[in-house]
Amino acid sequence: MNEINQLQAGVTREAGMPVPPYVCVRAHTRALTGNPGTLVTPLGNDLAPTLLALDLGTTLGWALRLSGQAMSGTEHFKVGRFEGGGMRYLRFVRWLDELWRFAGPPSALYFEEVRRHRGVDAAHVYGGFLAQLTAWCERHGVPYQGVPVGTIKKFATGKGNADKAAMIEAAKRWGHRPADDNEADALALLCWAIAQETKA
Repeated sequence: MNEINQLQAGVTREAGMPVPPYVCVRAHTRALTGNPGTLVTPLGNDLAPTLLALDLGTTLGWALRLSGQAMSGTEHFKVGRFEGGGMRYLRFVRWLDELWRFAGPPSALYFEEVRRHRGVDAAHVYGGFLAQLTAWCERHGVPYQGVPVGTIKKFATGKGNADKAAMIEAAKRWGHRPADDNEADALALLCWAIAQETKA
């Protein structure tokens, strides 16, 4: 943890602005040291446009292509005991703003489009994240696209109904090391988006 804190302080000093820890650890290590950081995977094209892929939810999976590298992780937006339900969405928008300040505007943003939920609460939470995300994209002029869950799973594993373990294994085959299925889903979505570029 001390190394992470020292890295964050160094990046903040170099950038001249506060930089979130998840960005420091997963995205900025290479720029500072010349070596790939943990959970940073080279993709080959340093000039490729920035892409952001999100698996929306209280535990949000994210994957970013920046300067020819894939960075990924998870963010938690659980509501605290004494907080109102809207706080998770305020923190989510602040997180998007921080990512924008660090990485610049993404050329496109992709999100996992969920059409069926296990319960009403999950559907409401997802709808809240989706509303905030699409409004943020419209405000900043970022093109966005929802991709059905089955499409992502089939691309990653060959099966449209693949389970969480299969998605994690697919991400590992691509050279990533996802911490959980949320991060694995975001990485699969990012890889899908990159594959669509090659077809265009």
